[in-house]
Amino acid sequence: MTVIQENLESNTAQMLRDQYDKQHAAYLADPVPAYQQRKDDLLALKRMINENREEIISAICQDYGNRSRHETLFAEIISVTDGINDTIKKLKKWMKVQKRHVDGSMFAGGKNRVIPQPLGVAGIIVPWNFPVNLSFSPLAAAFAAGNRAMVKMSENSVALSHLLRNISGRYFPEEKLVFFEETGGVGIEFSKIPFDLLVFTGSGQTGRSVMASAARNLTPVVLELGGKAPAVIDPEYPLKKAVERIMFVKQFNAGQICTNVDYVFVHHTQKDEFIRLAQAYVAKHCPDINHKDYTSVIDERSYQRLLDTLEDARTKGASITNLSGEQQPNPELRKIPMHIVSDTTEDMTIRQRETFGPLLMLLTYTDPQEVIDYVNAHDRPLAFYPFSNNAQLTDRYIERIMSGGVTVNDALFHVAQHDIPFGGVGPSGMGHYHGYEGFVTFSKLRPVFYQPGFSAMKFLRPPYGGFADWVYNLLVKLKS
Repeated sequence: MTVIQENLESNTAQMLRDQYDKQHAAYLADPVPAYQQRKDDLLALKRMINENREEIISAICQDYGNRSRHETLFAEIISVTDGINDTIKKLKKWMKVQKRHVDGSMFAGGKNRVIPQPLGVAGIIVPWNFPVNLSFSPLAAAFAAGNRAMVKMSENSVALSHLLRNISGRYFPEEKLVFFEETGGVGIEFSKIPFDLLVFTGSGQTGRSVMASAARNLTPVVLELGGKAPAVIDPEYPLKKAVERIMFVKQFNAGQICTNVDYVFVHHTQKDEFIRLAQAYVAKHCPDINHKDYTSVIDERSYQRLLDTLEDARTKGASITNLSGEQQPNPELRKIPMHIVSDTTEDMTIRQRETFGPLLMLLTYTDPQEVIDYVNAHDRPLAFYPFSNNAQLTDRYIERIMSGGVTVNDALFHVAQHDIPFGGVGPSGMGHYHGYEGFVTFSKLRPVFYQPGFSAMKFLRPPYGGFADWVYNLLVKLKS
C-alpha cells in the first residue's frame, strides 16, 4: 500500500468516525424521540422522495445507462412511499409500552413492562439494484424506532449518491441523516464504525466481510444477501399463467433482483411447452431490448459475466434458447435478451452462482421430492415460489424447503407486503425489516420489572433456615 493510499484511507476513516461521533452525541442528548418527532421524520423522508421524484428517476437511469421509468416508479417510488404511509399509520401502536405477565407468587404486586427504545445510530450499506428502496425502506424503520442513520451508497450509484448528498440537508440535519458516496474504500471503513446496528444488502461474499468487521465492535447486523431462488410449477397449475408471471418478474430490472426467480422446475412433460409460452410472452411484451422500457445491465463487468455464463453453459452442452429470436446482446447499451438455459450440469457456472440477470435456468422433475431434495442440497435461498392450486402440495413445499420468504402462485411480491417481514436465512441473510419487524429490529425491547414496596423475597435471604427449606421444597413440588 502506498503512502497516498494510506492517507486516503486514514482520512476516510476519520471523516466517517467524526460523523458517527456527531450523531452519537445527538442521540445521547435526545435518546428517545417522541411520537411527533418520529412522524415528522417519516413525513420528511416521504417529501424528500416526492419533491425530487424526477431528479431521482433521472439519476437512477443515468447510473444504469438505461432504467425503465415505470420500473423505477413501481419499485423505488410507489413501494417506498406506500411503506412509509403504512409505518406512520401504525407507529403509535408500535411505540406503546407492552404489559407482560408477572411470574410466581413471590413477585405478587410487581409489574413487568417491555419498553421499545431506540438503539442509537444505525449504519446502512446500500446496493445499486434498488438504491432508493433499499436505503429508504430501512431508513423508515430506523426513524420509526427513533434512531439516527448513516447511509453508504454503491459505487454504481454515482449520480444518485451525489443527488442524495446534495438534497438531504434540506430535510434532515447531519446529526439525523447523512449519505456517503463510494469513492474507494469507504465501504470497508464504514463497516468498522461501532454502529448500534449495521444493515447490509448485497452479495454473500461481501456480507461475510461486513459481518467480520462488525464483529470487532460486537455490532449486530442485518444481512440481506441473495442466492439462487427457485420456482416450481405443479403440472396441474395453468402453465400459461405461471409462465407469464415468472417472465414478468424475470424481465423486471433486467433480472437484477436478489429475490428474482433464478431457476424454475417444470414437470418433464411440460418443458417444451414452457419454452414455447416464454417465447410468446417475450414476443408480446419485450419485442425489442433496445426499447427504453427494457433495463440495461448495470456495468460492463456484469454484462460480460452474463455473456460468459451463457458461453460456459453452451460449450459444456446446455441448450440455449434466445427468447428474442435473432436479437443479439447490445454491448453499447449493455442489454441482453432473455434466455432460457436448459439441460444444464453441475459443473456449469449457471448452476453454481446467482445469475442476477435475464437468464433463466430450466430444470425438469417427475416427483415433487426431487425438487425438495435438489433445493435442500444447496444454500437456503432468499425466496421460494411454488405454483400450485393444491394446498396440500403447497404446504409440503413450504414445510420441506426453507427460504427467506415465499410467494405462492407468483414471484417477488411478498417483498411488497408491508405487514410481513422481509429477510433471508442462513447463506441468504439474517434478520428482518419491513413493517413491525423493522421497528423491532431497530429497537431495543427493554424488559423492565417493577418491584413493589413489599417483597416476599426478604424471607428467603441467607442464612437459610427451615422456612426457606419449606418454601423451596414447595416450589419444587409445584413446578414439577
